[in-house]
Formats: sequence, structure tokens, C-alpha cells
Amino acid sequence: MNLLLLLLVLGIAAAVLWRRGSYAYALLCVLLAGFPAWALLHQLPWWGYLIAAVGGAAVGWHHLSRSAALVTRWSSQSRRKAGVASTFDILRHASARAMRQRAATVRPSLAELGRWARWRLPAVEVAIELCRTGWLTVWSPIEDVVMIFGGPRTGKTGWLAGRILDAPGAVLVTSTRTDLYELCAPLRAQRGPVYVFNPVGLGGKAFASTITFDPLTGCTDPVTAAERASDLIAAVSRAGGGGDREFWNGHARRVLAGLLHAAALGGKSIQDVGRWVADVDDAAREVPPLLRRSTVQAFEQDLAQFLGTNTNTRTSITSTVAPALGWLNHPDAERSAKAGAGDGFDVERLLAERATVFLLGGEETQTGPLVCALTGHIAREARALAAVAPKGRLDPNLTLALDEAALISPVPLESWTADMGGRGVTIIAAFQSRAQLLARWGEHNTATILNNCGAVMVFGGTRDRDDLQFWSTLAGDRDEPTLTTDMHGRVASRTTRRVPVLPAAQLANLPSGRVMLIRRGLAPVIGRVQMAWDRRDVRWRAFQIAHPALAAWLARWAATAHRWWSRLAGPAVATLRWIGALVGRCCRAIRASIVRAWRRVRDHLTPTSTHDVPVDLDAPTVELPVQAAHTSNGHTHAHTPGGAP
Repeated sequence: MNLLLLLLVLGIAAAVLWRRGSYAYALLCVLLAGFPAWALLHQLPWWGYLIAAVGGAAVGWHHLSRSAALVTRWSSQSRRKAGVASTFDILRHASARAMRQRAATVRPSLAELGRWARWRLPAVEVAIELCRTGWLTVWSPIEDVVMIFGGPRTGKTGWLAGRILDAPGAVLVTSTRTDLYELCAPLRAQRGPVYVFNPVGLGGKAFASTITFDPLTGCTDPVTAAERASDLIAAVSRAGGGGDREFWNGHARRVLAGLLHAAALGGKSIQDVGRWVADVDDAAREVPPLLRRSTVQAFEQDLAQFLGTNTNTRTSITSTVAPALGWLNHPDAERSAKAGAGDGFDVERLLAERATVFLLGGEETQTGPLVCALTGHIAREARALAAVAPKGRLDPNLTLALDEAALISPVPLESWTADMGGRGVTIIAAFQSRAQLLARWGEHNTATILNNCGAVMVFGGTRDRDDLQFWSTLAGDRDEPTLTTDMHGRVASRTTRRVPVLPAAQLANLPSGRVMLIRRGLAPVIGRVQMAWDRRDVRWRAFQIAHPALAAWLARWAATAHRWWSRLAGPAVATLRWIGALVGRCCRAIRASIVRAWRRVRDHLTPTSTHDVPVDLDAPTVELPVQAAHTSNGHTHAHTPGGAP
């Protein structure tokens, strides 16, 4: 007990002296503590060592898990890694192996896969490829929201096309151009049907709409009517303008929801809704009888308030609603929204077929509200289907590839980014700048959208100072060594200074194909992205178009090689298994030989003593044979064959 008390006192004294900077006295206390520690170790039983080891491990864990220790360790790691993610960080958190470990969570149907099958699973089935750094590829789970920012012609579309081609399930693509359709449609057609919704008439007859969508679809449900009105108004409303803007937008949503609900209940068309907005007298005469059929009285009350208000207020509301229906003046858009045609648009069948839907639009043609309404319809129907799916997720995921979303499809991302990922809906949105989000969704909603993102990729090309400073701040700082020289060029001092990991100027001038990645749970990554036209499948498709005869010959040769390999695969696998079994037997035999040799050496080196040999009392007694006996001087003597008495 005295030794333990002395050891404890010396240890506390050494710790106090070390923290106060008296390193020499602290080392002296450690040396003095060595003597009682050595004596105590010789006196402790085996369970004493165990208790000491467990206690030391507990104290060490507590010391390393304290806030001060964590901050110190993180700071040292950041200095050592120059403020960016290391190879070990990527392998641990963002590699293909890390994504496969979460396969059962993001794809419930893959939970029954064995270890070998899961290891062979392509990473694109459960993750989104972001960028490459060195030999490593950085991935993000398909349940994460991915946002990409970059100026025009910086590579956003080329990267996004690759994610469309990799998507394991159905895909919904919005775009203001036909390049995504031309690049992805032929390859996506090999997985499922490809549909086009082109209310703009973009690209002529070669890109004509193959599906139509009636905005009145499902509006007999009051909730659907309210959501449809919100989508139509959101496509023409801008953030800002103070409370007056939101005031008029709120009134416009309520009035338009009532008109859509009335038209759906009365079997009217969307053209009738446009007529009611343009002519209030027709609305006052036709709409109230239709709304009386509804189970919700709020629509009738909102319409009565709208019709009974003064002329100036009514004009302000109609001027807010009218742009949401401005696409009715576009012939192609009107044909794409035929009355009743939307009833045949089955979202469940679209998901089951793993189809691809391309929505083409343009802000200047006022067709954004129609594209936004169809995007919202598909996403909300998918969310409803996910609610009754196993574990509440779509499997495989529905991918929303929203290119130029702020221009043609400003869906409510502030709520979708928080909810859709856990329901099996993957959101990948591309924007030209953060300022574009602020202009469309406002400051608070933009902050919500960015907070909900799992990964943000900045392509460069941005010239806005606030945007550049924002991304540079998110990347963090690093320590940069600085040398101070005297007048003769000799080094006078060495110091460090804190500088941004990626300054705003470097971020604005990122080389083509380079991105800055900010991913949840990972330090910033400066990587390179692969454009879709550099992919093997896309290049093979282009080669087939350019050289059809040679491509056909190569395809036949590949089919022949595959057929011969299929014939030889069975014997080859059997041979490899036989070789593996033979190697296993040899290894076991060698191991057994080594163990026997070791035992012989151990038995030979172990000293033996007669006092240590145990005597078995139950063993049979061995009697030596007696050949002769005689009596001499009254004693009887027996002789053994060896002559020993």
C-alpha cells in the first residue's frame, strides 16, 4: 500500500511539474517513480496487471476524447494535411468501399447480398461519383443532395450527363438545351423507355413531345390543387420585394388553387382557368357552383373574398396569377397540356420501367410554370409511393437531375432537400452561381438549401466577390510557412501564417475540369471531374455511329470471345479451386510439421527430475523373473538372470 501511495504521489508531481514547464524536475519524478513501480510489479498477481491495464486504457481514452484533446488533434491533422482531405480520409469516408457498406441502408433490396456479392457491386448502384483526386474517386451516397455551381461552359453539363447515365433507376432531367438529350438518350434507352416533354418546341420536330401533362391532373384533391398552384406561382415569382411580394404571392396561390380545384371538379380545361383569370365576371358566374361540390369550404371563401374585394386589389392578384398561365399563349405548350391527356401519365409505371423523362424549357418563353408543375407532380407522386415501399424508400432511386433549375423549374428545394433523400429520391441540381439561388429562393431559403446539401461542387468561372468569398470561407484556412530574411538574404526567422486553403482568386480561375468539393464529413477536396464524352460507353457509341462496319465486326469478335470464355470458364474455375485446395493441404501439412518439430525441441530442452515424475499407483507392477534361490546362514537369496541380488 505504501508503494502504491508513493507511486501515485510521484506521478501527480510529475504531471504538475510538466504542465508548469519544469521538464527536468518532472523527468526526475518519473525516474524516482520507476523504483516503486518495479517493486510493485513484482508483487502484483496476474489480475492486478489486468486491472492496471484496464484502468490505464480508461484514463487514456478519457484523455484523448476530451474537447481540448480533440481540438488539438484536429488542428495538428489540419496543419499536416494542408487543410484538405487526406488519402486515408477519402478511403474511410468517401471511397467505393465506404459506399458499399451503406448499400443495405440506401437500397433495401441489397440487404440480402453476401459479402462477396456486395464487394463486386458497382458503386454507381449506391453512390454518386463526384470527382477524382490522384488515383482515388470521391463518392457520395445516393441519398445525399448534390449541388454544383459554375459559370457557363465550365463543365457542369458534361459532369451532370455522366450522373444521368449512371443512375440506377428512373431519371427526370430538366434543361434549357437539347445537349443532355442528345448525349444521354441513346444510352438511357438501353435501360428503359425515354420520354420527352418539350412545351417550348426546342430543337424542332426532332425533339417533339412524346408525353403530355394536364396541370389539372389530380386537382380534384384539394391538397394537390394547392401544391399545383404553388408550383405554377413559384416559377414566375422572385425572392425579394419585401413583405408586399409575399403578400400578393400568397393571395395568388389561394385564388389559383381554387380555380384549379373548380375546373377539375367541373371537368373543365386549363384554358377555362385562363379565361376565368382574364374575365372576373365569368369566374363569378361559373366557379362558385363548382366549388360547392368540394369537401373543403376554404376554397369557396377565398374566391368570395377575391370577388368581393376592390378593383385595385383584384387587379393586383390577377396580375400575379396571369404570368403563371402565360404559357397558354404558346402553341407548343398548349398542345403539351391537352385536356385529360395527363390522366394517362403513370408515375408508378415510370419508376417500374426505369424510364428517363427529359423536360425541355426556357424562361423567356414563359413555359417554366408548366415544367415546374410536371416536375412537382412526378416528385410528389414518387414520395407518396415511397411511403408504402419497404423501409419507406424507392428502390432503385428516382434521380432528379435539375439543370438550370432556377430558370425553368424552381421547385421548393428548401423542403425537398430535407425530405426527399430519405425517401429514395436523389436530387442533383446545377446553378450558375450562389447569387442565382438568392435571387430565386431568397436568403433564408438559400441557407436552408445549402445546409441540407450533402456535397457542393464549385467549378469556377464565378466572378461575384461575395460568392467567391463564401466558398473560400467554407474551404477553411491552413498554415503556410514564411521565411524572413535580412539585407544579405540570410534567413532571419521562420514563422507560419494562416491563409485560405483556396483563395478567392484561385477559386475564380480554376482550370478546366478542376473542382473544389465540399462534402459532409470530409475536409475540402480539389479534384478533377470526368466529362460524359470521355466515358467509355459514350465513346463506343460515337465509334459505332462513325464506323458502323468496323464496330459490328468488333462486336461479333467480342461475342465469339465471350462464348469461348464461357466454355472455358467452368474448367478454369475448377482448376483454380483444385490448386487452392492443394495449396491449403500443403500449408496445413507444413504447419503440422512445424508444430511437431517445436514440440520435440521443447521436450528435449525441458529438464526432467525423478522427484518431478508423478507415480501412478494404479499401474501394474512388473516383476522380474527369479531363476534360483538358496538359503545361506538362515537367509534366503534370490538371483535374477542378470546376477543382481
